[in-house]
Amino acid sequence: MSTSKLVKGTFLIIIGNFIFRIGGYIYRFLMSRMLGPEGYGILGLTMPFQGIFQILAAGGLPPAIAKYVAEYMVLDKKEDARAVLYVSMKLMILLAFIFSLVIFFTSPWIACNFFHKPNAILPLQAVALILPFSVIVGVFRGLFQGIYKMEYIVVTRFVEQVGIIIFAAILVVLGFYVVGAVIGTALGFLVSLIASLIVFKKYLADDFTYPKIDFKKEIKIAKMLLNFSIPVILAALSEMAIYDIDTFLIGHFLPTIYLGYYSAADPIARLPLVISISVATAALPAASEAYSLKNKKLLEDYVTQSYRIVMLTVLPICVGIAVFASPVISLLFGSQYVPGAEPLRILVMGMTFYTFFVVSSSIIQGVGRPSLPMYILFFGTILNFIFNWFLIPIYGMVGAATATSSATFIIMLISMFKTFEVTGVKPPFSAFTKIIIASLLLGIILSFLPKTIFMLILMVFISPVIYTIFLMVLKGFEEKDIKLIRKAGRKMGPLAKYIDKIANILEKFIS
Repeated sequence: MSTSKLVKGTFLIIIGNFIFRIGGYIYRFLMSRMLGPEGYGILGLTMPFQGIFQILAAGGLPPAIAKYVAEYMVLDKKEDARAVLYVSMKLMILLAFIFSLVIFFTSPWIACNFFHKPNAILPLQAVALILPFSVIVGVFRGLFQGIYKMEYIVVTRFVEQVGIIIFAAILVVLGFYVVGAVIGTALGFLVSLIASLIVFKKYLADDFTYPKIDFKKEIKIAKMLLNFSIPVILAALSEMAIYDIDTFLIGHFLPTIYLGYYSAADPIARLPLVISISVATAALPAASEAYSLKNKKLLEDYVTQSYRIVMLTVLPICVGIAVFASPVISLLFGSQYVPGAEPLRILVMGMTFYTFFVVSSSIIQGVGRPSLPMYILFFGTILNFIFNWFLIPIYGMVGAATATSSATFIIMLISMFKTFEVTGVKPPFSAFTKIIIASLLLGIILSFLPKTIFMLILMVFISPVIYTIFLMVLKGFEEKDIKLIRKAGRKMGPLAKYIDKIANILEKFIS
């Protein structure tokens, strides 16, 4: 695998995650207006439970599928790759059945005893309908990731998001209120499952027929998968806690309407994760292959480029969101949600820190150290809970955002240090510094502009030019960046000559 394959995979997953996020924003946009702050607050309370129980039902197995399928395919052990796929599917179907029952029967206690919101019982119980469909979709996406068919992930994500939006909107209009929004999500995963089966049967069924393995070997494979996936699932649960402890404790300490405001700020703050998760998805099998082949130079390229791609793209986006928090939240959710702008300014910086942890975690998993992210996240979860518990009663939503951002900053530092340690790669401090300075300079300019929706839209188009100029002056581009720009430009038809001219200009300012 070459660096260009990593970039191609990252680009495709960015498209898929962009579709997922945009679809998520459209869903939230519609639901926030159709349900109002109170109803949207209840929906915001169910969303973390959707994520938590989807992780539990999946058993942490999709990353394990991706890792072992990628490893066995590159080593030409196709029968083992098939075995991994089908054993994983059996495990995940069993877990989905168990946890569907758990969430259904525990929902009354959770809604009434912890959140003191009885109207959340039915929406929480409806989460049980999502799990059977979502886990099987997870099996196929783990396979697609492992064989580096990221375009299949893009297709199934698109179908999923369209289905969720359409079904949820119809059910809410029909009078099912918050329960309808949750059931719409279940139906979206159902159509995504159908799309995954169609793709699998058409393109992969011949290569991934059911393997001839006995029960003892199935048990052996299951143990191998669980040894890898248990740290992954614990890390994923801790990741959900990093995301959602603030939401849970706001639901515990504050009235539902504040939960509605914070639930509007939270998805906007997570926008940078579109890029980091995309890079991480491509980096895991890439790092696994490089590590398996003992190719130190290739591993070093993957690690440094993964961080640079995230830093180049994420930092200016986060700066822009922080500066234009009020018009951003007003544009996406309406003026009645503007009280969420203050926590958004803080929370988006916390999610910036978290993006670097996501990439670090994926690289560490790819080189066979899945327990490290688990330990780091577990530590961060404890910190996040403590910070939120004490700050929310005093500072409300701003306290929640501050607590989460402080915890993510700490785990970012620890995870990046450990990534460079376990891979033996030296951090490119000079490259990082230039990108940080360019982003801060952009933020200073934006801070002097009027905070209106018109100016926000205008700066969406102008800011990239300003940021690029700062990077050019600081010599923040590298030779490999220019090569990638030229390669991409050659595939853009009539735009190719203009892309090449831009590359020629940038080439004069490389470090």
